[in-house]
Amino acid sequence: MTSGLDLAAERFTEQRRRLFGIAYRMLGTVADAEDVLQDAWIRWQTADRSQIREPAAFLTTITTRLSINALQSARVRRETYIGPWLPEPVNIEDDPGLGAERAESIEYAVLILLEKLTPTERAAYVLREALDYPYERIAEIVQTTPVAARQLVSRARKHLGSSRHATTDAATHRRLLEAFLAAAQRGETEQLEALFTDDVISYTDGNGVKLAARIPVPGRTRVANFVAAFSSHFWRGKAIEWVTVNGLPAVALVERGVVTTVLTAVVDADGIRRLLWIMSPDKLHHVVPAGA
Repeated sequence: MTSGLDLAAERFTEQRRRLFGIAYRMLGTVADAEDVLQDAWIRWQTADRSQIREPAAFLTTITTRLSINALQSARVRRETYIGPWLPEPVNIEDDPGLGAERAESIEYAVLILLEKLTPTERAAYVLREALDYPYERIAEIVQTTPVAARQLVSRARKHLGSSRHATTDAATHRRLLEAFLAAAQRGETEQLEALFTDDVISYTDGNGVKLAARIPVPGRTRVANFVAAFSSHFWRGKAIEWVTVNGLPAVALVERGVVTTVLTAVVDADGIRRLLWIMSPDKLHHVVPAGA
């Protein structure tokens, strides 16, 4: 006979991947998302479940509210982060629940822009754009009115709209990364410049790790010169493995079996708009090259 706690665990497990998708889109790291899910499980475990008619709705509400609170705390912690902060790369092929609704909402191009939003705006936007929730349900979750929920999503779209460009398909994304790798390893500044948009920016998330740039590098010529400057030593001794992170092709640099860097980009029809180097060891645990 199934106990009440066993049934509670079964219901939670059924929703876990979707809940993780909400928490990850809100917080940008696996560890923070897992912490939120642990808190959500405790609240679900101790709730009067006999009074809960829709477990999925209850769990979504708890997870979203906990994520709002966690994001407020996380942003305070990030004030002491060394250098740019980027979301942690995840593989939605390993965790298909992350991309089950609208996979584009987990791409780096979107996650980086989401950092501009308030926690409540971000929650409303994620629920609407990733999960297609009606405004009435969003209002219940973020504790406001349907009209105010619609305004939250509208403001979020406006914040993001001025900065967002139409991204390309995975094949074009990989082709540009391949061309970048070839030019970067040879230090060919002209070829690199030809791949970049005028407003390209290179971000390195290293949190103080050796060789990680601590400030963003903006502009076509500056980024090309920056990349060319370390062409003679940065790539030496590293195996280059293709991986899929956040739904798009990326490169893992591997030294003695350990992933030390993930390189990906934000790409649109005009070229590479953002170079993203993730070098913080804490954010590389879940990147596994195909050959590993």
